[in-house]
Amino acid sequence: MPKDTLTPTLPTAARFADDIVTHLMSSLGKDPDHASDNDWRVALSLTVRDRVVDPWFESTRATYAAAGKRVYYLSLEFLIGRLIEDVTINLGLEKVATKALKRLGKDYDALVVLEADAALGNGGLGRLAACFLDSLSTLGIPAYGYGIRYEHGLFEQHFRDGVQVENAEAWLAQRNVWEFERPEVTYEVGFGGHVDYTEDGAATWHPTDKVIAKAYDTPVVGWQAKWVNTLRLWSALPVVNFDLDAFNRGDHLGASAPESFARTLSRVLYPDDTTDQGKELRLKQEYFFVAASLRDLLRRFQSEGYEIETLADHVAIQMNDTHPALAGPELIRLLVDEHGVAFDAAIDLARECLGYTNHTLLPEALERWSEGLVKHLLPRHYAIICLLNLRSLEATGTPILEHGEVKMGELSFVMAHRVNGVSALHTELVKELVFHDLHAAYPDRIVNQTNGVTPRRWLLSTNAPLSTLITKTIGDDWVADLEQLTALEPHVDNAAFLRNFDKAKRANKVALSNWLRDHHGAAIDPDAMFDIQIKRIHEYKRQLLNILETIALWNDMRDTPTATWTPRVKIFGGKAAPGYAMAKSVIRLINDVAATVNTDPVTRDWLQVVFPENYNVSMAERLIPAADLSEQISTAGKEASGTGNMKLSLNGALTIGTLDGANVEIRDHVGAENFYLFGLTAEQVRARRTQPDYARAAIEASPRLKRVLGQIADGVFSGGENRYGDILGMLWDHDYFLVTPDFADYFETQRQIDVDYRDRKDWTRKAALNTARMGWFSSDRTIAGYASDIWGAKSMLTN
Repeated sequence: MPKDTLTPTLPTAARFADDIVTHLMSSLGKDPDHASDNDWRVALSLTVRDRVVDPWFESTRATYAAAGKRVYYLSLEFLIGRLIEDVTINLGLEKVATKALKRLGKDYDALVVLEADAALGNGGLGRLAACFLDSLSTLGIPAYGYGIRYEHGLFEQHFRDGVQVENAEAWLAQRNVWEFERPEVTYEVGFGGHVDYTEDGAATWHPTDKVIAKAYDTPVVGWQAKWVNTLRLWSALPVVNFDLDAFNRGDHLGASAPESFARTLSRVLYPDDTTDQGKELRLKQEYFFVAASLRDLLRRFQSEGYEIETLADHVAIQMNDTHPALAGPELIRLLVDEHGVAFDAAIDLARECLGYTNHTLLPEALERWSEGLVKHLLPRHYAIICLLNLRSLEATGTPILEHGEVKMGELSFVMAHRVNGVSALHTELVKELVFHDLHAAYPDRIVNQTNGVTPRRWLLSTNAPLSTLITKTIGDDWVADLEQLTALEPHVDNAAFLRNFDKAKRANKVALSNWLRDHHGAAIDPDAMFDIQIKRIHEYKRQLLNILETIALWNDMRDTPTATWTPRVKIFGGKAAPGYAMAKSVIRLINDVAATVNTDPVTRDWLQVVFPENYNVSMAERLIPAADLSEQISTAGKEASGTGNMKLSLNGALTIGTLDGANVEIRDHVGAENFYLFGLTAEQVRARRTQPDYARAAIEASPRLKRVLGQIADGVFSGGENRYGDILGMLWDHDYFLVTPDFADYFETQRQIDVDYRDRKDWTRKAALNTARMGWFSSDRTIAGYASDIWGAKSMLTN
C-alpha cells in the first residue's frame, strides 16, 4: 500500500466551521445562539471524528485484503486521556480547527479542556498501553486493543483535611463522542456451574451465571492518519434485563438484580480486593474481558476462512501484565472444547499466539488467586490449569499451583512463547529473581523490550513552546522518528537556542503557575525550580523520601535564613489505592507538611509544597512540560521501567534518581553528567537488608533525619497530634524500601542541584541535552521491537 494512500485532505476553515455548526444543530439539536461551550466541544469532536472514519475503514479493508497477522493487545487499563487534541493533531487539523472556531467566536484551547479524561486506567501500565496503540497505528501494524469500558474507572481523588477521599469518576456523564456502540457484537460470558466429561475426555462447561459482553469501538489514529486501528472495550449487560415476574410479586429490588450483577463487572477499575467479595469481582472482571476478546478475535479469524491450525500465523496476542493471564487456559478451552484440537496441540498453538509482558518485581503485584475461588468461578479452566501445572512440574519443577493458590505470573510464563521485561535492568532481574527456575528451563524465552512514550502526545501536543522550537531548529520529521532529536545537539552551545529553550520552559512554568492558582489556590513563583514527582503513591516509589527531605530542607532554611537558598516548589501528583493504608498516610503527611511550610513567613519565598487533587493524564500534560527536576527515586530493583521518567526528560527536565528501571538506560543516553544519581544499587539494596537494624543505624547516623522523624512524632505538622505512628514505626524497625539508608545521599545530591540550578546557562544546556538524547525512548521503537522479536507482525505502510 502506498504510504500516503490513507492521508485525508484537509478542509478549509470555512468548510470546517460549517460542519461544526451542522453537527451542533443536527447531532445535538442546539441553536448556535444558545449552545453551551460543552455543546460546541461535542460538535467540534464529532466534526473531527468524521475525518477519522474513512481512513479507519480503509485500514480495515487493507488488513483483510493482505491476509496478514493482527496484533491483539489485552490490557485491563488504557489510560488514553482526552482524545480531542490527540486525534486533531494526528489528523493535522489543529490549525484548521482553531481558525474555524475563531470564525464562530469560539476559542479552540478553551473548548478542548472541557473533555473529561476517560477513566480507563490508573498509572504507567495503562498509559503505556495507550502509547502502544498510538505507535501501532503510526507504524501501520494492524491491531486491536481489548479492555473494559469502565463506567466509573478508578476513582476521583479529593483531599479532606489532607486525607485522600475517593469518589466515583463520572466521565461517562458526558457523551463519549469518540466511541461507536456495536450492539451486534456481543458474547455470552459464563461463571460457575459444572463440567461434564465424556469417555473420550471431551468436556462441556455448563455455567450457572452468565452476562453479555457488548463492544464499544474507538478508532486509534496514527500520525498523519496513514493508519487507524481500533480500541474495543467491553461493557457488561444482563442476559435478562428485567425480571418482570419478580417485580409483579413485589420484589422490586430483586427484579433488577441481573442488571446490577452485570453492570458491577464493568463499573470500577481495581475494586478493593482486601475482601473476599472484592477478590471475586476482580477475577470475574479479568475473565470477562479475556473471554469476550478471545471469542471476538476467533470469530474474526474464522470469518476469513483459515484453518484453526494456522491461528498463530494470523494472530498475535499480548498479555499486558498478569491481568489477562486467563487468556492461556481460555484459549486452550476454546481450541479443545469448541474446535476439536487435541489438548497438547492446543497448548502449543495457544503458546505460539501468546506473549506476556511482566511489569513488576513486587511479589504482591504478581497476582495469586485461591484455588477454591478459581475452581468455583471457572471449573473448566481450573481443570486445565491443573494439567498445565503437572506439565510445568515435569518440565521445570516450577509449580503453577502452590499453597492453595494459582500463581498468575507462572501461568502467564508457561503459556507465552515470549516473556518480556520493560527495561534492561528489569529484564535481568526477572531472569534472576522472579522466574529463575523457569528461565533456566527456557533460557531463550525472556527478552527485553524497553518501554517508550509516544512523541505525538508527550511532546508535540503537550509542549507547544518546545515542540515549536524543535521544529524551527531541525524540521518536523522528528514527530515520526524521534531519534532525529539528536540533530539538536550541535545547537546546545548556541546562545540564542539556549535562550529560546529557556523561554519555552518558562512559558510552560507560567502556564502551570496560573493553572495552579486558578484551580487549586496555590500561588507559586514560576522562577523557582519546579521539582516534580508524579506517579502512583506507593512505598517503593518513595514519595516518603521526598517529603522527609523537604522537611529537612525547611529546617536548614529556618536555621540559617541568611544563607543563599535556591527557591524550590515541590509538586506531587498521584493516587493511593483505597485499601493501601501506608500510602494514604504518606499523602496526608505531604499535605500536612504543605500546610505548615507554605505559610511559614521565614521560608515561604524559598520553599512551597503543592499536591493538586486527582492526578490524571490531563494534569500530567500540564506538569511535565513545566518540570525542571524529575524525581525518579524508587528503591533500586523495584521499578520495572517507569515511563514518567522518559516523558519528563524528553521535555527538558533533569532527573534525580537511583539506578532503577529505565533510569539506567536514560542515564546512559543523556550522559552521567546530565543526570543526578544517588542511592544504593539493586545489589546493595539486597545486601543491606541482610544487615541487622540497618534502618535504625541509618537514622542514628543522620542527625538531620533523626530530627525530622522527631518533629513528625511531636506533631509539628499535625497540630501536636502524633498521627504517623505507622510511618515512624516502619522507618525505625522495618524500612523495607530503604528510605533511611538512602536519605543522606539524596539530601546531599539535592543540595548540589540547588547550586547547579543557579547557573541558568549550564542548567539549560543540560536540559536541552536531555531532550536531544531521548529519541531512543519512543514507543515507536518499542513497538517495532515487539513486532519483530515477539509478534512476527509487519507494517502495512511502505517507507
